[in-house]
Amino acid sequence: MPANFNGTWVMEKNENFEGYMKALDIDFATRKIAVHLTQTKEIVQEGDNFKTRTLSTFRNYEVDFTVGVEFEERTKGLDDRIVKTLVSWDGDKLVTVQKGEKNNRGWKQWIEGDKLYLEITCENEVCFQVFKKKN
Repeated sequence: MPANFNGTWVMEKNENFEGYMKALDIDFATRKIAVHLTQTKEIVQEGDNFKTRTLSTFRNYEVDFTVGVEFEERTKGLDDRIVKTLVSWDGDKLVTVQKGEKNNRGWKQWIEGDKLYLEITCENEVCFQVFKKKN
């Protein structure tokens, strides 16, 4: 049985987020604001179906997906591109490949204890985020 990602998760760590945003060509002013924000993730999981919301005081981002089903994702609120996204299980990890203008774009997400780990990549940049489950 896959991991249970359900819950509200509050950011504790955000390493190299600015480098990741630079790789996405996000403008200087937006990067300077975004790097200081604390994000909250709300995840509703029913089997392989996910509804996710990433919330901050600056911008919010929502994406719904089914594991194993490729879909067209508009990254509105991030870099506003259209990418082909495929999320797969690798054991208890969610592994995502996003095909579009940028190379090596995607993310991996997994849970250890009461922490949600997220590794986001674009080009040669890797951002590492850690979230703690809110009770």
